[in-house]
Amino acid sequence: ETSKDGMTRVYRSLVTNVCKEMSCYSNFPFQEDYPNFMNQGKFWAYLQEFAEHFDLLRYIRFRTTVRSVTKRPDFSETGRWDVVTETEGKQERAVFDAVMVCTGHYPNPRLPLESFPGIHKFKGQILHSQEYKSPEGFQGKRVLVIGLGNTAGDVAVELSRTAAQVLLSTRTGAWVLHRSSDGGYPFNMVITRRCLNFITQVLPSRVLNWIQQRQLNKRFNHENYGLSITKGKIPKFIVNDELPTCILCGTVTMKTGVKEFTETSALFEDGTVEENIDIVIFATGYTFSFP
Repeated sequence: ETSKDGMTRVYRSLVTNVCKEMSCYSNFPFQEDYPNFMNQGKFWAYLQEFAEHFDLLRYIRFRTTVRSVTKRPDFSETGRWDVVTETEGKQERAVFDAVMVCTGHYPNPRLPLESFPGIHKFKGQILHSQEYKSPEGFQGKRVLVIGLGNTAGDVAVELSRTAAQVLLSTRTGAWVLHRSSDGGYPFNMVITRRCLNFITQVLPSRVLNWIQQRQLNKRFNHENYGLSITKGKIPKFIVNDELPTCILCGTVTMKTGVKEFTETSALFEDGTVEENIDIVIFATGYTFSFP
């Protein structure tokens, strides 16, 4: 429920955007009754099932902090490491043949407040998307979500059901993919094919981009929805089945980048102003680090 000591967390409604056919371990497929795209609870259950099936838990020491990792004097010959760990206040030293640092990309939220003039005058609530858990407490609020990655899209859609209004601000735009493709099959399973891989190798990138953009705009024209990629920016893709519908229904309003904040409002790069904003959620990613 809380994030501490460099741990990250997920919102309760999180659903995978890679289907089970493409994300399972090759020697341990998901159970048949698992959905193609699953919530975080089912994915967590799958990891537990995998560990139990291969009897891995007896090799794992939980609630243990690594205090130091240093090369042994004979490292040039053996490649071994001295590792000091601490469990319940008791330290232990051991020799390991290899060390893998798997701290992930998402422990350190990036909150670039200095890039938003006037943000320190803003009297509403400010939080990073990592702190978001559920739509409780957002009822009747006017919420501004800054950023347009997968998390920003998910949070904006979920809050649109309870908040008075959700504003979604992007400087770059994004191509919106759906989980289902032709015939209702999972999108990322359908596009991972030998014939398509061959086409991407032989066609020039400019032609490939044109084909891709034409295909993506078939379902809905991204420019009409305020989602088109800004010229000169690297194309970005997100997976979201509901965002276009929310924009159509007016529960999510697309906005350009924020130029400036006041005590209660935001001025955007296109000159528009939104008043009486209660909460700003920064879905601005993470600072990658190698601790």
